[in-house]
Amino acid sequence: MKQRAGPLAERFRLVAPDLRGHGGSDAPLEAAQYVDGDLWADDVAAIIDRLALDRPILVAWSYGGLVVCDYLRKHGQDAIAGVDFVGGAVALGPGAFGSLIGPGFLDHAPGACDADLATSIAAIRRFLKACTAQPLAQDDFEVALAFTMAVRPQVRAFLLQREVDFAPVLARLTVPVLVSHGRADTLTLPAMADYITAHCRSARTSWYEGVGHAPFLEAPERFDRELARFATEARVSPSVPPDFS
Repeated sequence: MKQRAGPLAERFRLVAPDLRGHGGSDAPLEAAQYVDGDLWADDVAAIIDRLALDRPILVAWSYGGLVVCDYLRKHGQDAIAGVDFVGGAVALGPGAFGSLIGPGFLDHAPGACDADLATSIAAIRRFLKACTAQPLAQDDFEVALAFTMAVRPQVRAFLLQREVDFAPVLARLTVPVLVSHGRADTLTLPAMADYITAHCRSARTSWYEGVGHAPFLEAPERFDRELARFATEARVSPSVPPDFS
């Protein structure tokens, strides 16, 4: 959001595609369109190919972590320079619920998937409030509410039908990996960041104290600065991830 009109956009080419079923993208109402990891993988590969992106940094927020892992599983890492997991999930399903994925997500997901509009709106409002440690500015909250409500409840439900654990994919990564994670994140818990670094030897964590699920909104200046440094160093020294400790 803030990054597309900030200093990052002045230095780097930023590409912000919709996930399938989100934003202005097509939103077919068949579960098969969302539970097949190969489809998510091919979406990312098609963007890299169509836009002729040269060793991009993949920035994976929240569910986007699963999508990027789908890409890495199927297409490998040769075409990218690095990955930034921003509150990114790398596991989903009963095995992750409660240990890696917390109440900020679990408490509101059922209502967010409800076909009743009033129920869905109320759940999404609570979900968005849980995303940040401090309340968002009203304008930012309204924008987030609008683009979140653009996703159909059925699509949200399809997204949650997957049961995956990408630890084996992480273990094979050698490109630099940055894990940008808020200590106060109640959606993808801090344990998720630890899970990534436990399985990925090329990963380093940048902890955001007092920040929730959206470091790019809650601490945009620091987030932009660290992502710029990571992108630059990952492309220059692909075997040495920056240390943000």
